Amino acid sequence: MFGRAKLQRLEDYFLTLEQRDGRGIYFYRINGYNEEVDAFIRRYYEEARSGGVVVEGRIPNPDGKNLAYYKEIMGDDFQLSMGFLTASLKKWLPRMDRGQRDALAAGLYDVLDGLRKNGKNENMLKNAYIKFMCWLYYRFERVVRQLGGSRAPKVLYEGEIGAYELQLLHALAGAGCDVALLQYNGDGNYRKLDAASVLSDNLELPGMGRFPDGYCLERIREEAKKKQDAQRLYGKLPEISNCTNAWITGKGLEDFRVAPSERGSDPKLFYNCYCRIQGVEDKLTYRKELYEFQAALKNSGRRLLIVDGEIPPPAPEEIGAVRRGNYTRTEDMLLGLSGNIQYPADMQLHRLMVKGFLDVMMEEAAKADAALNRLTNQAVVLLCWLKRYQEKLFAGWKMPQVSCFIHMGGCRHGKEAMFLRLLARLPVDVLTLKPNRQDRCCLEDALLYEKNYEESLTVQKFPREDIGLHIGTVAYQAQQELDTLLYEDSGMYRNQQYGKAVAVTLQTTYEEIAILWKQELKYRPNFSTVGDVVSMPVLFAKASGVKDGDLSRYWAGIRALQTGDAYFIKKAPFVDSMEENPVRPYASGFLKNGKLLREKIKQHTAYPYGMLREQVQEHILDQLQTLLDRRLIKGIYENGTEYTAIATALNMKKELVRLIQKFDFTRQNPKAVYINAGEKVISLEDSILMALLHLMGFDVVFFVPTGYRSVEGHFQGGLLEEHQLGEYMYDLRVPDFAAAGSGAGKRGWMERIFRKA
Repeated sequence: MFGRAKLQRLEDYFLTLEQRDGRGIYFYRINGYNEEVDAFIRRYYEEARSGGVVVEGRIPNPDGKNLAYYKEIMGDDFQLSMGFLTASLKKWLPRMDRGQRDALAAGLYDVLDGLRKNGKNENMLKNAYIKFMCWLYYRFERVVRQLGGSRAPKVLYEGEIGAYELQLLHALAGAGCDVALLQYNGDGNYRKLDAASVLSDNLELPGMGRFPDGYCLERIREEAKKKQDAQRLYGKLPEISNCTNAWITGKGLEDFRVAPSERGSDPKLFYNCYCRIQGVEDKLTYRKELYEFQAALKNSGRRLLIVDGEIPPPAPEEIGAVRRGNYTRTEDMLLGLSGNIQYPADMQLHRLMVKGFLDVMMEEAAKADAALNRLTNQAVVLLCWLKRYQEKLFAGWKMPQVSCFIHMGGCRHGKEAMFLRLLARLPVDVLTLKPNRQDRCCLEDALLYEKNYEESLTVQKFPREDIGLHIGTVAYQAQQELDTLLYEDSGMYRNQQYGKAVAVTLQTTYEEIAILWKQELKYRPNFSTVGDVVSMPVLFAKASGVKDGDLSRYWAGIRALQTGDAYFIKKAPFVDSMEENPVRPYASGFLKNGKLLREKIKQHTAYPYGMLREQVQEHILDQLQTLLDRRLIKGIYENGTEYTAIATALNMKKELVRLIQKFDFTRQNPKAVYINAGEKVISLEDSILMALLHLMGFDVVFFVPTGYRSVEGHFQGGLLEEHQLGEYMYDLRVPDFAAAGSGAGKRGWMERIFRKA
């Protein structure tokens, strides 16, 4: 029989029997937790799992099949003697050698004799003996076949132990097994079975407390599996790593100027800076300071990449180049996608890229709202950006070189923030500049250092060398501050203050059209500005018939709609589909996967709007994209109507383009009046043009005295609001309105004089 030894330290459990005092075994109850205990449990669990026995919860009693097999082999005999026990073990567990049988028989005899001394009758002893034999055969055979070696086999029991289980573990300990008993709820239940701690010892270490909530072997297994998955996922790790911000002095741009070779001396580390600077120290010198900063970086020979505002999203071609499969697990997805990272020029840098990508993605995967599809999309975007910029940042890279990535403006969405977090784990200085403190930035990272200034300044683009340098005077800065006071959240607006707008269709009565017609957009109901986007309340209606058949009053009402920004169309069709359109032959090449190829359009020789302000061009293309996305015209993405829409939108008449060019989204909006007094249905091109003008902010009203369904045929249902004025009238001749069709809308000088009189 082996005696119990006392632990000097937990590591003694892993000593050979020869290294222990008196060749004793250990049987300890673990009722508390600290980091040392946690490390021991993890190591002991691995040894018990690989070469011993792990019991989680109670050991089930032998079932009918177990007992039937035992009786078939062993019969019903029982004697409480060493000879009987030794012979029974030889027959029941034939793979044990003589020394193992003798040791286990002695342990069983000691336990059964103890039960006899405590008043158990022979029938009870027999039942206990059969239970022990079944448990040995079905749960502990691997342990008993290792008895007698230099290393004690390990048994790990988790949970509230039962009386007979404790007796069997005592027998195994006496035969030469180490036993550890995990009790997360304390020692109370055990003390009912062994009040004097005769069978085992209680582990007591300094700093032990309660086990953490949810702590168990199952969680340890899950963590171990995750660790194995991570090793499979990451592959061979890089031999170098980042030392981010640990060396900086907190002086902002001055830290970025320090040469990488002067930041630290450990050859296994690259020293990079990762900082967000909010606000500006001095409004007058800020742009000049940035210009000199980037010039100094370039002169030092460091690679520099600057992105203004939002990082351009991946193009369809970039996304299509990312190899991927169908995934059901996050780990499989990341393992598959990380194979897209290639940098054969330097294997250490390649491994850094893979590790940085996986680190960032695993952080995202740990969030509560992480979904596989969303994670996959995020991963694809990161890979596209990494491939797009890696040559500019890392061409010819050698330790300890560090390039610099400057993001002018805060991160507007999570993918941008993830990309900056990835770069910060590579040999890159990452600088986010947010001179306007009111701008939003969603970047959060434990590695990020933040520097704040009180002053705020609006700077859209980093002052690069190739675009010139603009430095404001004191008066200019004062004017900017005054503008901020006057025009931010005050209901007052600067000229052309906003570059983006969306149309909101007003539902009105017919009489309200004349009231709203001359009203500036900012005074109309439902006008709003959110961020840098204006919501424009506009009219899009059809007036059918003539009220009371009074033509004189009917035409006078239409004439009253003539304003300086009104464009009159008196005859259908306005755009003849047979007319030459220089854009039509190329329209099919301007659209891919439902998205306009804007750069291709703008660079094409047939593009007619290159002379317009940039925000005007973007507004036209934005609303054309909206028209396509919402399929406002029948046939879009069904029969090629989308290409007709593109050709029509990019070939508007000069007078309409001029109205769009001067349109201020907060003030008087342009108008389009379409009079169709005949029986012709307006053309597909007319429908496209009117829907597009409506989206761009025009008030559009169709006058159809015949009441015919002559204008809405190509519109999707519900787009156009119709007002029934009264009697339908036919074969009318449209009067020669002053400047009708020219967009001028001015009365003659005689009419103005007599009207005043």
